[in-house]
This record gives sequence, structure tokens and C-alpha cells, in this order.
Amino acid sequence: MSRIDAQDGADHVADSELAMLQGRSRSSRVRLKTLILLRWVAVAGQTGAAVVAVLVYGLVFPTGPVAINIGAAVLANLLTAFLLPETRRLSEGEAVAMLVFDILQLAILLWLTGGLHNPFAVLILAPVTIAATMLRLTGVVLVSGLALGAVALLWRWHMVIMSPDGFPLVLPKLALFGFWLALSIGIVFIALYVRRVTLEMQAMGEALAATQLALAREQKLTDLGGVVAAAAHELGTPLATITLTASELADELAGQPELAEDAALIRAQAVRCRDILRSMGRAGKEDTHMRSAPLEAVVREAAEPHLARGREVLFAVGAEGEDGENGSQPVIRRRPEVVHGLRNLIQNAVDFSESRVEIDLSWSPTSVRVTIEDDGPGFPPGAIQRIGNPFLRSRRRPGYEGMGLGLFIAKTLLERSGAELSFANGGERLRATGAAAGGAIVTVEWPRQAIAPAETGAAPNRPILP
Repeated sequence: MSRIDAQDGADHVADSELAMLQGRSRSSRVRLKTLILLRWVAVAGQTGAAVVAVLVYGLVFPTGPVAINIGAAVLANLLTAFLLPETRRLSEGEAVAMLVFDILQLAILLWLTGGLHNPFAVLILAPVTIAATMLRLTGVVLVSGLALGAVALLWRWHMVIMSPDGFPLVLPKLALFGFWLALSIGIVFIALYVRRVTLEMQAMGEALAATQLALAREQKLTDLGGVVAAAAHELGTPLATITLTASELADELAGQPELAEDAALIRAQAVRCRDILRSMGRAGKEDTHMRSAPLEAVVREAAEPHLARGREVLFAVGAEGEDGENGSQPVIRRRPEVVHGLRNLIQNAVDFSESRVEIDLSWSPTSVRVTIEDDGPGFPPGAIQRIGNPFLRSRRRPGYEGMGLGLFIAKTLLERSGAELSFANGGERLRATGAAAGGAIVTVEWPRQAIAPAETGAAPNRPILP
């Protein structure tokens, strides 16, 4: 069972909402105001460095062209701030254009002030870092390539800065070559490393958002069940009254067929309403006893949507140890994250099994364990340690469009409930069937106090409706 991929439908996340999470442009998250502020900081630094170099150290370089170059950056910032609102979110093309301008402006400034002999040449890494965090791959390649080209040109061509005594301030050739090589490697390394980290952070953020959405939906379904139960209970008495009254009217109107028929219709529809409510809800009020249930009942509830999908699902229930010294089956909290997490794991087992899935339930005085096994191909051996990370694409089943989000949601929700999850391939396939070796095994284990706390007495029921 190659469950690196998990079916999107099992995540209970609507396709449109998941597409919104995954399709957000990374550059659209950056406001224009942010890049304008960064450019003002760069302008202030360039101006300060030029003033100190001339007035404090007496260095000689073309101050007029340098002032014009810095003024161009000031003018670009003013025009951008004037023409566009500060709250504007940049498109991909706009962000690339601004970063390209910054690299060209800095490259010209460095050409006027010594090229790579100027230690401030290291600042050319700044636009590359920004691009790696906010642009798609095409934009990152464009900005990084431009930076590499600028560094190469500055290595060979530049104007020389002169000291107050008229001596050129230049590095030895070997040191200059080393500086160029270090900058080139730094540009490539930062582009790759920062982009990789940013993509992982983005994937984790989107997956956590999807997890919250899945949990919210499961909670809504639980709440809806309580509302339906309350409606079934509260409407039971008035519907019974209507039914009784309609029956009496039908008897009294036996000599008036048309009116008797209407009374019979009222009685039939009242009975129908009662039956519908009974089929939709559980008995009575918001039953606080339903907040807890035996371990097997909770697991069967989680597995129910996948029991009729053409696979045999076997349940093995028993305490750890042959003598049964660990007591009767524990009553656990029926929490939405537990039900939803187990449901995702069981669905993955059914999806990738050949014919059977076995769910073993066991417990001890200190722990509660659920083990899910299948007779599929098992996990890819090299990917077991990465299972549970969102948006893994290392292996896809033909016709299967998942991205690991289901397993991530299951793992996150179950760990939130206090469980520890382990993933492995079975050495003994399905103990109950004696099948050949292989298959995937997922073990979910809770500390007993986290999922099945000691009973302190049943809480009284309370009405949902006043």
C-alpha cells in the first residue's frame, strides 16, 4: 500500500478550498510597501557609505555619477509610491521588475566604486534572497542569473577607487578571484537553499490550514448530529399530539368523507415527520454519554464509510496478554479529531489493499493501541521516514491524484489527541489470514489517561434547546 499519496476526497477538504490553499501566488503575499521600505533602507545605506568614504576617508571616485545613480533609486521609489497604493500586493511580473531594477542600480553603483574591490558588493545577495522567498522558479532563475552576470562583469570591468594619496585601492588578483567565486557560489546557494526552506514552510502552512478546516468540518457534523437529536426529541411530543388529535377527528368525521380524508392525511404526515426525525437523530437530548464510547464503537464509526468498498475489513478486539488481566474494553473520548484521523488512515488502507484490511484493537493498563494492516504493496522502503509530511510526490499510483495531505491531516489530528504514530511494512501479513509477507502497518498508540481517563461519574444530560 503506497500511501505516501492520500486521496483528496478523504481529507474532507473541498476541492476549491484546497486549490485556493495550494494556488496562492507567493509573490502576491508581499505588499508593495515592503519592497519600497527595503529600497529606502538601501538608499540610506548607499548615501551614508558614499558620504563617509568622501568626507571621512577622502577616497576619490566619480561622486557626480554616484549621486545620480542613488538619485535614480530615490526617484523610482517616489514614483512607485505615488502611482501605486502602498497596500497593493505585487504580481509576479511586478516583483521581478522591481528586483531587476535593484540589481541593475546596485551593479552600476558598484561599477562606479571599484567593482568587486568594493566590499559592499556582497549586498548583491539581498535581491536574490528576496526573490527566493517570494517568486516562482522562473523569477528566481531570472533574478539569480542577472546577479551572476553582474558579478562576472564587475570582476572584469569597473572604475578604480583612489586613495587620498593617489594610490589605487585594489585587491590582489587571487583575492579578487576568490571574492568573485564566493559571491557566485553564494548567489546559487542562497537561491536554492532559501527557496527550498520557503517551499517547505509554505507547504506546512497550507497543510495545517487544511487540517484546521478538516477538524472544523468534523466538529460541525458532530454538532449537527446533536441538533438533529434535539429536534427529534423536542418535536416528538407535539407530533404525537397532532397524530392523536387527527385520529380522533377522523373517527368523529366518519360521516363526512372529505373532512375525514383530510384528517387522515394530517395524521399520516405527522407520522411521516416523526419517522424522518427518528431516522436522522439519536434519542432525546444532547446525550453527554455519547461523548464517550467503547474503543471498538469509535473505530467502527471511523471505518463505516469504507466498509462497503469491495474490500474485506476485519476487526480483532482483545486486551494485550492471553490471560485478560488488563480488564474490559476501555471507554474512550469520542473526539472529532480521533474519528477523522482514524477514518483517513482506514481509507488509505482500503485504497491500497488488494483484498483485505485488518484493524487490531488492544489495550493495557497504561496504553490503548489501534493497528491498521493491509495486504497491499506496502510503503516504499526509502520513504517511510518521510511519511506524514504534506505534499510529498515521490511516488504516485496511476489514476490517483493525492499529495500526502490525508496522512498529514491524520497524523496531525491524532498527535493532537495525544497519540504516537508509527509506520512500517509488515513482516507477517495479516495475522488473521496467514497471507504472504508484506503490506503496510500503521500503529496508533495513546497513553490510556489521554484517551480513556478514569471514570469520575456520568455527567447529567442537559437540553440543547430551551
